[in-house]
Amino acid sequence: MTVKSHTYNNMKKIDRESTMPEKSRSLTGEIERVTYNNSENGYSVLRLTVRGYPELVTAVGFIANPAVGEELVMKGEWQEHPKFGMQFQINSCKSVAPSTQTGLEKYLGSGLIKGVGPAMAERIVAKFGEETFMVLDNNPDRLLEVEGIGEKKIAVIVSSWTEQREIRDLMLFLQKYGIGSGYAPRVFKQYGNASLMVLKENPYRLAIDIFGIGFLTADKIASNMGFPSDSPLRIRAGVLHIMTQFVSEGYVYVPLEQLTNKVAEMLYVPKDLAEKGIEDARLSQEIVMEWYVDENGDDECAVYLPAFHYAELHSAEKLQELISSPFNGQYVNSDAVIPWVQEELRIEFAGQQIEALKTAVSSQIMVLTGGPGTGKTTLIRAILKIREARGYRVMLAAPTGRAAKRMTDATGHEAKTIHRMLEYIGNSGSSGGFMRNDSNPLECDLLIVDEASMIDQILFHHLLKAIPKGASLIFVGDVNQLPSVGAGNVLKDIIDSGICPTVMLHEIFRQAQESSIVVNAHKVNAGKMPEFDKDYDSGLKDFYFIEQDDPEKALELIKTLVTERIPERFSFDPVQDIQVLTPMHKGSIGTVRLNAELQKVLNNTKGAKVQRMGRVFQEGDKVMQIRNNYDKDVYNGDIGIVYRIEGEAQKLIVKMDNGLVSYDFQELEELIHAYAVSIHKSQGSEYPAVVIPILTQHYVMLQRNLLYTAITRGKKLVIIVGTKKALAIAVKNESTRKRWTRLSSRLAKGFM
Repeated sequence: MTVKSHTYNNMKKIDRESTMPEKSRSLTGEIERVTYNNSENGYSVLRLTVRGYPELVTAVGFIANPAVGEELVMKGEWQEHPKFGMQFQINSCKSVAPSTQTGLEKYLGSGLIKGVGPAMAERIVAKFGEETFMVLDNNPDRLLEVEGIGEKKIAVIVSSWTEQREIRDLMLFLQKYGIGSGYAPRVFKQYGNASLMVLKENPYRLAIDIFGIGFLTADKIASNMGFPSDSPLRIRAGVLHIMTQFVSEGYVYVPLEQLTNKVAEMLYVPKDLAEKGIEDARLSQEIVMEWYVDENGDDECAVYLPAFHYAELHSAEKLQELISSPFNGQYVNSDAVIPWVQEELRIEFAGQQIEALKTAVSSQIMVLTGGPGTGKTTLIRAILKIREARGYRVMLAAPTGRAAKRMTDATGHEAKTIHRMLEYIGNSGSSGGFMRNDSNPLECDLLIVDEASMIDQILFHHLLKAIPKGASLIFVGDVNQLPSVGAGNVLKDIIDSGICPTVMLHEIFRQAQESSIVVNAHKVNAGKMPEFDKDYDSGLKDFYFIEQDDPEKALELIKTLVTERIPERFSFDPVQDIQVLTPMHKGSIGTVRLNAELQKVLNNTKGAKVQRMGRVFQEGDKVMQIRNNYDKDVYNGDIGIVYRIEGEAQKLIVKMDNGLVSYDFQELEELIHAYAVSIHKSQGSEYPAVVIPILTQHYVMLQRNLLYTAITRGKKLVIIVGTKKALAIAVKNESTRKRWTRLSSRLAKGFM
């Protein structure tokens, strides 16, 4: 039986090959199915109808945005794939308009054009036939003759049709220079019809202007276009790219010497050309160079991107102004008010809490910092009670939506994100897009800002601008956590400057002492190894360590924990309640691999899918926003669930904490999968349960504040998977990379 089947298959293969023109190196066919398309590099696997061939032909190669119904004129070679059989390997191809009515319908209804699905495409083609493309190009008003199309619909269709034509030209241009076609939509969104002109004049603008397109991509285009390696355009763009890299790593400025060396090293140019590029950038006002005398009496030069220099300088000036302004607080007898508020809240404060309350009612600005379980939230409630009883207008804010919601739930007083409180309306001019500023300040007598360690330098600047003269300001946060994702180290800089009262809470409340999570977080912060519940399978505790030194086995263990063991044992939802937090992006248990594996086991729905930038999003996926998008009111680190994918409208809808958020397919580079996220991205969030892989392969990232931050993200359950050696490395490694900022020294010296 096996022999017969083998012989039959061979006969079919011989019969199929006999129908192919011998050594045919050119084919013309209509795309019936796009089996695979990588939007980053354009690599595609297509199934085509080719005249004279009894079966669909498989063609593979790099094609710009292929669409069902499109006709391709291809040149290439036939090759036998060991698994998939005979394929036509495309070396070059050009697209021609579909020549049949069926082809036209398939092409227009493939999802390529917004507002046109299969049914609408059929009606359009039935009306205009072979003149369809001519109508779309030259006389789109005639679409009103088609049932179901009004003027608004025409506007959407024409805009999308024109855009697709421009993007197709852009894709072909990029492919000519060896760049993946997936970049074309972002380029077109930035420059519109001027895209090709911009690329030809200065491809390095891509790296500066467009999120997600780096200097290396722009440099590859420029090199292929013939730009020399010592081109002043290249070196100046390289300077700005390196500055942006440093900012993305948290630095507010870069020492001139380090910047010069980095430019020379990365661009492979002599040091004198690097210096010339830096000077060119300064003369173009793309960077600011500031000389100062350091603590050793040596002359140093700090190089800033202009926005960060302005923000740091004026933040220091504004904070000094607030501190020196007359205190607006009424006299409060703390000996009388503290017993009163204790009775009102039915609690009894400890020594440090009493000190913090006395400071809060007598200071214009103060910092309240401490770890989990030290009573920061209880103190906020007490301060609110005291101030509101005296008629104060109090506002509460936090950097993220989740932190603001926690603050609201804990205090019973509405808290807003800082962006929402400052009434962001879009990036415009010197206001930074915030309606609340020095000319239109907040209407409050006291502002309390929680999770202040997450505030970066730029946001801090806009926050201070909106504080009215005479108002009190209280920063609350945990200075031992990781610093902000954005550039700066604001909370630490304020504390180090010594310009305002700071109360550091160390004593853990009795109730919090019952939590192994809280106790172990403080142990780690003190440089001590955490203590674990001995056996995961006994008792109902909240802090576990499961030893596993093999990364692949650790991966399988994490998958089992998330999908089976934790949900069954603790009744947590595996998607909504459990968060995997990992130190790194790469590696077998980095975010990339973990997300790919967890998506397979946690989202096996048959919902709609869309592929962009090498990622496949499908309905039900857990996703994270990875950049601030003020227009959508979503911010770096916000997590949601893909609620719906609308292929015809080319939109993906995500259910976030603040409601449904719509993304065009071209905006999907702002989203990543979030079944597993980096510890850095988890700041400001709390999750019912966290699973943390800590292995020695994470060596370069194993630091005490990283582990401490990860542990404190868990509200009810923390499970660490890894080795005690890796854990010990993290606990002992107190050294954290110093961020280059001058806020602390400016504050201490009177903002100069």
